[in-house]
Amino acid sequence: RRSLRDWKNSGVGGLIPFNVPYVPEISKRYILEAIESSHQQGDGPFTARASKLVADLVGGGHVLLTPSCTHALEMASMLANLGPGDEVILPSYTFTSAATAITKFGASPVFVDIEPDTLNINADLIKSKITKNTKAIIPVSLYGQTADMDKINSIAKEYGNIPVIEDAAEALGSSYKCKKCGTFGDYSILSFNGNKIITTSGGGALVCNTEEQKKETIFYATQARDNAPHYQHSKVGYNYRMSNISAGIGRGQMEVLDKHVGLRQKMNLFYKNIFKDISGVKVFQESNDDRVSNHWLSCITIEEGSKITKQNLQKRMILKN
Repeated sequence: RRSLRDWKNSGVGGLIPFNVPYVPEISKRYILEAIESSHQQGDGPFTARASKLVADLVGGGHVLLTPSCTHALEMASMLANLGPGDEVILPSYTFTSAATAITKFGASPVFVDIEPDTLNINADLIKSKITKNTKAIIPVSLYGQTADMDKINSIAKEYGNIPVIEDAAEALGSSYKCKKCGTFGDYSILSFNGNKIITTSGGGALVCNTEEQKKETIFYATQARDNAPHYQHSKVGYNYRMSNISAGIGRGQMEVLDKHVGLRQKMNLFYKNIFKDISGVKVFQESNDDRVSNHWLSCITIEEGSKITKQNLQKRMILKN
């Protein structure tokens, strides 16, 4: 609340941002410690500690922190050996990175329609899109609402263990059947962008199932430098490691994730109460008891023919700002 008040008093004006990054006092201490340490790159004590915290928050896995969620998606695409001619099944409604990350390696997106009650990929339609060229499935848990991961993983197994890359960029703190998002795929990705539920001022994470996968990821994310006394690169690699300072920013927020999630869930109930008596407007909630959303964003839909329209609702909100 203090951050929002300070923003409104700053004279910037305009719309209220949907997320004001929260930097607790402990994060400020960690940032200073990271700056003063001798480790500035992606191999310092804060990257190690933050990686362990992420694994604890999602309930397991082996974590590599990356400069962005897009970098994590690209690393997952590389580990899944995606290449020209390969097809990857994606939801038709998602952020562009899920598609652009795979096209970087020559693979093509195959879009599947979404469920109206979750806005996530309709698992019942996936089989109709699978071909001999299908090499991965990328379900996205949009706005913190989880996809039907059991059904998706079952389909992937039925068709020869198609790799599943779980896009949990917006679902840190959400859960499906009492299991936290971030460990449902062969590879899973998270986002710590400035607008997410916690932030490292930009950043992401790749969650691997095995230590061997993580070691391979670190190799490629450290420019694929061979174990040699000189700079030798027999494979193409990338500089895809989060800095120690950025990890210091995120570490303090990771320690209070439950508080962040609780505030978002409370905000969702606030909007639900506002619109409860307004016909034609639906505030998105969990579709069933299997799902618990972090409600990173609270979304509404407006039925066609309703006396309320998107345009007049936006106008009223702007006037009340």
